[in-house]
Amino acid sequence: MAKSSHSKTAVERRAHELDTIASVLPIDRRDELAELLTDQDIETLRHLVNEGMGENTLRALTSDLAYLQAWSLAATGASLPWPAPEALLLKFVAHHLWQPDQRDIDPHHGMPADVEQSLREQRFLRSPGPHAPDTVRRRLASWSTLTKWRGLTGVFSSPSLKSAIRLAVRATPRPRKRKSAKAVTGDVLAKLLATCGTDSLRDVRDRAILMVGFASGGRRRSEIAGLRREQLSVEPPIAVEGGPPLPSLAIHLGRTKTSGIEHDEVVYLSGRPVDALNTWLVAAKIDSGSIFRAVDRWGNVSRRALDPKAVNDIVKQRAVMAGLEPGEFSAHGLRSGYLTEAANRGIPLPEAMEQSRHRSVQQASSYYNNASRRTGRATRLL
Repeated sequence: MAKSSHSKTAVERRAHELDTIASVLPIDRRDELAELLTDQDIETLRHLVNEGMGENTLRALTSDLAYLQAWSLAATGASLPWPAPEALLLKFVAHHLWQPDQRDIDPHHGMPADVEQSLREQRFLRSPGPHAPDTVRRRLASWSTLTKWRGLTGVFSSPSLKSAIRLAVRATPRPRKRKSAKAVTGDVLAKLLATCGTDSLRDVRDRAILMVGFASGGRRRSEIAGLRREQLSVEPPIAVEGGPPLPSLAIHLGRTKTSGIEHDEVVYLSGRPVDALNTWLVAAKIDSGSIFRAVDRWGNVSRRALDPKAVNDIVKQRAVMAGLEPGEFSAHGLRSGYLTEAANRGIPLPEAMEQSRHRSVQQASSYYNNASRRTGRATRLL
């Protein structure tokens, strides 16, 4: 059925307003978000932008809000009510935390087939089975945050909701998995880089992505994709005994996932990663704006930044080309690989954390502990 001109105008207006907060949006889904989100949703997001919330947090909130709106429309035929009643929150849990074995017995168990089909057609659902508990908790937390920012009081701490989540998780135990099954350590990185040996723009770009992502402390894929030319500053060359000085760059990360609102995180690059990055900037003729961009089949460089998912895809594609199992590696492997490699080379943990910008000593030290256990005497008793 054709949309009325009034409805079309409203969608176009929302699309225009979304452009004003483009930095927090999934780049390829603006028009879809304009269809899903209400005027009040977009106004809430604009308020969060003006309040200075970190871009990654806002991007996650936007993504979760779009999913919640799509689910609500599919499950109830209406947009999300604000505040959401407890019954709707419990329905959300029931639709997302269910038991595959029980569905074999009762096809009505879990998310209804028509709701699931609608979400798959809109690309909100991709993998089969129930959601991970952490994903459900995160989306409920985003729902709660957005409710508070509307000046409303939700029921997200109700005993019934907490009990429903706890019982659902207990009924379907899942082993904890790392974001990347294997760390991209120095030897693995060398294999990935060996697949970027030509002067093609794609090879030059991917080589820079891999080297910068790793050497800058194992940056998150969102940080790699969002890196801009204005964040770079040239540092004095580093003197090396018996060799030419190494080029040096500073990367101003600004606010990150773990830094304070006013704190500007800075990491440094030297040597080969700087050369790789400069080669890409010259080859792609990038003087300002986003650094890492899409390259089409004809070698044209896009004006827009890569989507963070594309960084993950690049790591997996290079793994395939290197003869490795792509399912074992992801962009997060660059982050875990940096700390693992630092541990293997005997670099003190505080020094490595200065570059990785980990705030949790417990989390960072786990990579060091694993490296020590793997090479320690306790593993060589026979």
